[in-house]
Amino acid sequence: MADGKMMIETFRLTKMFKDFTAVDNVDLYVKEGEIYGLLGPNGAGKSTIIRMLTTLSRPTRGTARVAGYDIIREAEKVRGSVGMVSEKMIMYDRLTAYENLRLFGKLYNVPRKDLDDRISDLLKIVGMTKWSDTQIGKFSTGMKQRINVIRSLISMPRIVFMDEPTLGLDPQSTAEIRNFIKKLNEKDNLTIVLTTHIMNEADLLCHRIGLIDGGKIARTGAPTELKSSITDRGHTLVELDIMDAPHDAAEGFLSLEGVTSAAQKENIVKVIMSKENGFQNILDASSRMGLRLRNANVSQPTLEDVFLHYTGKAMVDQVKNRVPMAGHGPHRRSNSRTR
Repeated sequence: MADGKMMIETFRLTKMFKDFTAVDNVDLYVKEGEIYGLLGPNGAGKSTIIRMLTTLSRPTRGTARVAGYDIIREAEKVRGSVGMVSEKMIMYDRLTAYENLRLFGKLYNVPRKDLDDRISDLLKIVGMTKWSDTQIGKFSTGMKQRINVIRSLISMPRIVFMDEPTLGLDPQSTAEIRNFIKKLNEKDNLTIVLTTHIMNEADLLCHRIGLIDGGKIARTGAPTELKSSITDRGHTLVELDIMDAPHDAAEGFLSLEGVTSAAQKENIVKVIMSKENGFQNILDASSRMGLRLRNANVSQPTLEDVFLHYTGKAMVDQVKNRVPMAGHGPHRRSNSRTR
């Protein structure tokens, strides 16, 4: 990614639905040629931010500049500069792949002499040339999503917003879409804003990530910076594999001095603590609680661990259950609030 000009800037961007604040005073920036990821659980505010940046929803307060244009005062110019891959595929099953792309090209007023060449190039990029005359309704979900992605590129936008582009896809289709996203960015220096709740997707694709929780940006940085921020600031991550772990095993570690957060998934408990308190304290506490350890080690943090550290919530379990995990609320002890 080149150090390009600023393509997106938000200024205390806020969206409220009656008494509910979906997006809360968000300030972020995205540079030209960057893949910027909004990473957070369902309901965190990711899609609402995208809807405001693409002029589909008007902010309650604040504003933003997209491709140099104000999203409120210059909405039409913003729409002419962006493409959108929404979670819901926008295509017509009875039309062929070519006919769908041609229809959207006309809606974007792409010159007729350029449109056929543009469609041909895009179909070739996603390996769909031989299916160009096949009705969309006969495609698999993965094939439909390939057409859905290139539909957003028909107008040759400067920025493409991708809202959960691999949601519901099989592993092969997911890998293909991710490779295509990387290819677009590298080949055309395309600026991409990606929303996802999939940790490894954000890790693989994004130059920078904004961790979003409760409508706020909790932390921003490159994936490597975010992960190293835990250990480089005097903390360490201890992973415990506990035999027949009780469901509340993580809570037992929260009272230990130096522990900032703890989360549990089945028999695995991850504890983030200050280095000065030491690995031995965790082992001693496990023994006092009568926990039988299969394995215990200091491990490298993942983005999930980073999310836990800065928000007090384990994101995977939020996505599944929509409830706070151990380490959140009044039991959480942390001196590492967001900046």
